[in-house]
Amino acid sequence: MIRKLVSNLFFKTVHSKLHVFSPSKCSLPNTSLSFVPMSTSIIPFTMKIDLPQFRAIFTPEVKELVDIFRRHGYELRIAGGAVRDLLMHFQPHDVDFATTATPDQMKEMFQVEGVRMINTKGEKHGTVTVRINEKQNLEVTTLRIDVKTDGRHAEVEFTTDWQLDANRRDLTINSMFLGLDGTVYDYFHGIEDLEKRRVNFVGEPRQRIQEDYLRILRYFRFYGRIAVEPDNHEATNLTAIRENLGGLKGISGERIWVELKKILMGNYSKDLIIRMLDLGIAPFIGLPDTPNLDELHKVYERALFLQPQPVTLLSSLLDSENEVQSLHSRLKFSNYERDLALFIVRHRDIKDCETPLRPYQALVFTTKGKLGDIQEWVCEVLKYRGEDQLLDKFRGWQVPKFPINGHMLLDKGVKGGPRFTRIMTRLREIWVDSNFEMTSDELLQQLPTVAEEVG
Repeated sequence: MIRKLVSNLFFKTVHSKLHVFSPSKCSLPNTSLSFVPMSTSIIPFTMKIDLPQFRAIFTPEVKELVDIFRRHGYELRIAGGAVRDLLMHFQPHDVDFATTATPDQMKEMFQVEGVRMINTKGEKHGTVTVRINEKQNLEVTTLRIDVKTDGRHAEVEFTTDWQLDANRRDLTINSMFLGLDGTVYDYFHGIEDLEKRRVNFVGEPRQRIQEDYLRILRYFRFYGRIAVEPDNHEATNLTAIRENLGGLKGISGERIWVELKKILMGNYSKDLIIRMLDLGIAPFIGLPDTPNLDELHKVYERALFLQPQPVTLLSSLLDSENEVQSLHSRLKFSNYERDLALFIVRHRDIKDCETPLRPYQALVFTTKGKLGDIQEWVCEVLKYRGEDQLLDKFRGWQVPKFPINGHMLLDKGVKGGPRFTRIMTRLREIWVDSNFEMTSDELLQQLPTVAEEVG
């Protein structure tokens, strides 16, 4: 199959044999993991690529970075996701580099070369970021070993062994390196997994997950990017995920939400969410014990082609505002996302009327918030309901200005306070019902009736 990949895609030559790696079996502690040196040296499968996407990486700034490392005698390769994307004929959005140089060696080298270093926060984990020609920021990370992990963070030790660095990565498709001459170095069958469109952990799944429980969500995210079938997982991966879901309790909501959003925006998101729920993930990410799967199916069927926001899709699993608040407490939504979820739950069941667009137009004037945000929320409700024609009409609607302001009511003797707000709200409703045509004088004529009505 590898040979088929080589011939069908774009590779020039195969340099060495593929060696099968069988990880040693050991029982893993529940709290922290310590690194055990690998006893077997693996000769990586290698091949050369010559792609326009690969050549496009070499901007003048990247070329300068490459020259600096060559002059100082340190190895430099492209690492991780960029290699995966190139092998799939995608132009990488980000290119990360790995090197045998330590952070101190890199800092000394860049100081000698007069290259500006920025964002030094990553040095503890081996990452140095430089800005070259004041045009491009480039990240270079020292090869490393995770000597101890607690399911969230890792204590690292630097190495010059490319295999050991590959071994600490999460998925086989993310564990490859690419030499600057176009040579791909694959220690753990990443190319084969790409060819077969499957997602596998590097080595033993339980160990990889227990090193960082967020890898559970990363597994599903990359499944959506790589797979060609919606629900064709390796049983060993699902078993390891099910047995380690509890570790997500220690992962911050912000990190979980970043991954979950990407899953919701990717391929097969409905199938992946259902699979995750079937495994038992709900209580660990803030979802109710019995998410509304029937509503999820309906929303995906009628709304997905309208490209709703991730929060909109996720809201279909929630039955109440309390469930929205519980989910927000766990995932730490932005204020915009929290208010959008609440808005959808409140207004997704708007009843049809003779003027179908009117209830949605009315929401613009009866909802607190920034006008632009409210308009987007209304659009999301329309997407949720699959109302594509109403969505087009709403987007083309010019929002009129409400002709009444607070000074007018004060001039008419209405005192400030809750009653003032109720009167203003009722006048807006009357104006909306008039198809936004009543003037300020006509609305003020309604004031005595409205004042008596609201008490």
